[in-house]
Amino acid sequence: MASLLDKLNPEQLAAVTLPAEPALILAGAGSGKTRVLTTRLAWLLQTGQVTQSGVLAVTFTNKAAKEMLTRLSAMLPINTRGMWIGTFHGLCNRFLRAHHREAALPQTFQILDTSDQLAAIKRLLKALNVDDEKYPPRELQHFINGNKEAGYRAHAVEAWDDYTRKRVELYAEYDAQCQREGVVDFPELLLRSYELLERNEPIRRHYQSRFRHVLVDEFQDTNRLQYLWLKLLAGHATASPAAVFAVGDDDQSIYGFRGAEVGNMRDFEREFKVPRVIRLEQNYRSHGNILDAANAIIANNSKRLGKNLWTDQGSGEPIRVYEAVADLDEARWIVEEIQQLVRDGASRSDIALLYRSNAQSRVLEHQLFSLGISYRVYGGLRFFERQEIKHALAYLRLIANPDDDTAFARVVNFPTRGIGARSLEQLQDASRVYNTSLYATVSHLSGKPAQAVGAFVRLIEEMRHATTGLPLPEVVDHVLDVSGLRTHYKAEREGEERLANLDELINAAAYFVHEDGAPPAEGEEVLAGDPLSRFLSHASLEAGDHQADAGQDAIQLMTVHAAKGLEFDMVFLSGLEDGLFPHENSITSLEGLEEERRLMYVAVTRARQRLYLSLAQSRMLHGQTRYAMKSRFFTEIPEELLKWLTPRVQQGFGAVHTPTRNYDGDNHATSRLNTPRQNGRDLGGFYVGQAVRHGRFGSGVIVSAEGSGADARVQVNFGSGVGIKLLALSVAKLEAE
Repeated sequence: MASLLDKLNPEQLAAVTLPAEPALILAGAGSGKTRVLTTRLAWLLQTGQVTQSGVLAVTFTNKAAKEMLTRLSAMLPINTRGMWIGTFHGLCNRFLRAHHREAALPQTFQILDTSDQLAAIKRLLKALNVDDEKYPPRELQHFINGNKEAGYRAHAVEAWDDYTRKRVELYAEYDAQCQREGVVDFPELLLRSYELLERNEPIRRHYQSRFRHVLVDEFQDTNRLQYLWLKLLAGHATASPAAVFAVGDDDQSIYGFRGAEVGNMRDFEREFKVPRVIRLEQNYRSHGNILDAANAIIANNSKRLGKNLWTDQGSGEPIRVYEAVADLDEARWIVEEIQQLVRDGASRSDIALLYRSNAQSRVLEHQLFSLGISYRVYGGLRFFERQEIKHALAYLRLIANPDDDTAFARVVNFPTRGIGARSLEQLQDASRVYNTSLYATVSHLSGKPAQAVGAFVRLIEEMRHATTGLPLPEVVDHVLDVSGLRTHYKAEREGEERLANLDELINAAAYFVHEDGAPPAEGEEVLAGDPLSRFLSHASLEAGDHQADAGQDAIQLMTVHAAKGLEFDMVFLSGLEDGLFPHENSITSLEGLEEERRLMYVAVTRARQRLYLSLAQSRMLHGQTRYAMKSRFFTEIPEELLKWLTPRVQQGFGAVHTPTRNYDGDNHATSRLNTPRQNGRDLGGFYVGQAVRHGRFGSGVIVSAEGSGADARVQVNFGSGVGIKLLALSVAKLEAE
């Protein structure tokens, strides 16, 4: 037993050896959470307090469950097969298989994944003759899943208008269809398990008496239904509840958009009358300056359970801050700094580039691609490989070359326009007969196939005609609208990210036009073709082979959400501007801003040795330049922890900066900005950060602006209830406060 408890610090040891009672372990970033959780389980088994069949351990990912089993096998000479260790969905599936009759399911019930569920909803709408434009399948899918994850069947959902009443009716019809077919979706696994435990007392008592120890990982990420399921299984309302060992960090609760309830931790402490909360605050990952910055940032959140990370590894290096003129300059500097780090001996795989939104990766990828640096997008696809981008490029390819059969097949029925598989099959057969492209073959069809596919061909022709002579960014913008891609993704639950990527494609076109128009270098070949064709070739090349192979030393790119649970020697966190990080959709509410701050806390604590923070004074949006203020999170970090690699520049409009190469004390390349001078923009005396008043919206603060003269527009944050408004200065009648 001594070897099992070796090398645990006092707090870890106290957590592992707690008596059989409800416990809340606040495990800070890098504090050895997984080790404590697994050692607790091993200690319970080794001391005979529980048998292998008497413990339940819940994780959030299959990877975490597998890691726990692997570590447990290494600690104890036991066979872990058959132990109830797994994800919520995995354990509920196992439970329902064992009690399928009581759950009113066939023994061989099948599980619908996300795409299967969507197909089932589409079939239902078609069978009921429901207009799928008024009730989009994806939107209905999110409505159903959201209610299931909150624990509500259709009859319990409050319908406040006719539209919602119809969706509730369709929810009930969908449930009936699944029951007839003997299938369940992912949220159903948990909901049906909970309902069975709630109504069947013998089964409930059996499991409550069997599982006397329940261990839960990442407790801060539980949603309402998961917490209710745990309470029921642990016998919360009984005289002798199970010893629930809940491990989590309320400061790292960043999945509110998925239904996670950070308040579950406070509710657990209160409802289970937890006698002792143990805080794991010693960090084994990061240097002191990084932790001090993280502590200072998160201290601004309210209703925290509270903890303060510390380390015995020393203060380490200051946090480096770089303020770029524009996003492209920011990306250039990041990649140049990475090159210097690699020349100094750093491994590429120990360097991570983090960003708030997936769309931000494009400009970074472009710089890495341009210099031939291998990189890997963790937990996602490279920009030009993302579904929505490939759809948009397919439409553009058809405008440039209607005989492109691959592009035609990809989007002929996306977004869906009622073209059936039979019509496409007839088109392909005719194409082989006439030896023509799919596009050209449409003229040879007749009847319903000709009508359905012909409408798509006319759409492409109208796009080609409407975009003739337009600048490339406007061509892309027009196609995104007319194709229906924007409308389609607006109906998706997480479509906001896809829409941001589509907007970034316009920026990519604008950057390409700028670079394409530069005179060729000596010996460089001039590309033939029109701008659209050249842009499409550029996109294909950039989607080429610079994504690293498995095991290859490569730079790691990812969103902050994807970075949770990971750590790197050097971390670059880019795009630290108000409206981007924190995100503009979150800064108008306290809850939203606090989740953004938790996300910032997660980002900062990914770094082991060196942390870089960067921002840009201007950034491309919809192909146009927008100006921004630095993130409010900078004001929450003590100044003595920061090392500014560029002079502190007053932010405002109309600043022109001429970068000159320089080097900091570590011989790392930096860009030093000259004193700003006015470049003639006329914004009527208004500036970023100014307090203003509007006759209708009230008082607010200007957060960004674009254009000049009569075309000048500003974004003003009017606070909760109103939010951010984009106003034309020529008509808004703003007054300075």
